Amino acid sequence: MRRLDRKAIWIAITALVVVWTGCSQQEKVRVEMTEEEGSQLATMVHVADPRANIQLLKGFHDIEQNAWRWTMSKFSVALRPPVGAEQTGATLQLKFSIPEPVLKQTKDITLSASVNGSPLPPETFNTTGEHVYSRDVPPAALAADAITVDFALNKFLKRGDVDTRELGVVVTSVGFEPK
Repeated sequence: MRRLDRKAIWIAITALVVVWTGCSQQEKVRVEMTEEEGSQLATMVHVADPRANIQLLKGFHDIEQNAWRWTMSKFSVALRPPVGAEQTGATLQLKFSIPEPVLKQTKDITLSASVNGSPLPPETFNTTGEHVYSRDVPPAALAADAITVDFALNKFLKRGDVDTRELGVVVTSVGFEPK
């Protein structure tokens, strides 16, 4: 009989606890906007950094060898302009390489870019290896908080030439340098 009484008491206590906690007034949830570290766009993007994914808008393939990415013939990136660039301008820098199989088929590649729709002078590359496309960007093109930079290659490897993907150049970083 005592066992039954103890069991009944524990059931009653458990029921009371459940009812009591379930009926208590819940605290109101307060939502606050916070700025998380890294939530802003970067001025310079290293394409192997997984955090860069949100800034690589289109035309970039997956990270390879934890260091670089192939592009397609057209690729775009979102960047934050350097502080004060709306008055002084900035320098756009794209660090990339042209592998031998690409140049063997294309002979040369002309890279062109535009910053928020403002075209920059193109440059033609006719050697394999590492290159830097560097252009001054006028202040008027850097007046927004987020800048879209569009790149285009006049020649590239079409799908199926040497890979199942369209291949342009191999990019390691892209961004603005303050003046």
